[in-house]
Amino acid sequence: MLTLVVRGLPPTATESGLHDLFAAHGKVFNMKVNQDFFTGQMRGFAMIDMEGHEARAAIAALNGRDFLGKTIYVDVDKGVPKGKRGRR
Repeated sequence: MLTLVVRGLPPTATESGLHDLFAAHGKVFNMKVNQDFFTGQMRGFAMIDMEGHEARAAIAALNGRDFLGKTIYVDVDKGVPKGKRGRR
């Protein structure tokens, strides 16, 4: 299982539209869409969990593609680097 990070989403995008876009390349296990608390619009990025080979196919097909008038960028989530958390 890989977690994909999708950047560059337009504010008018919907969770169902994003799900349909990625479901064409495989099963979407989980999706976390970040929305503005006050307006309810997309904040420009989302996290999507997919199976490894399906996630790589989605990256190849969707990275740099136009989605609702904006270019989206899809990559594997790298997580938080170890040792770079700052002072306590």
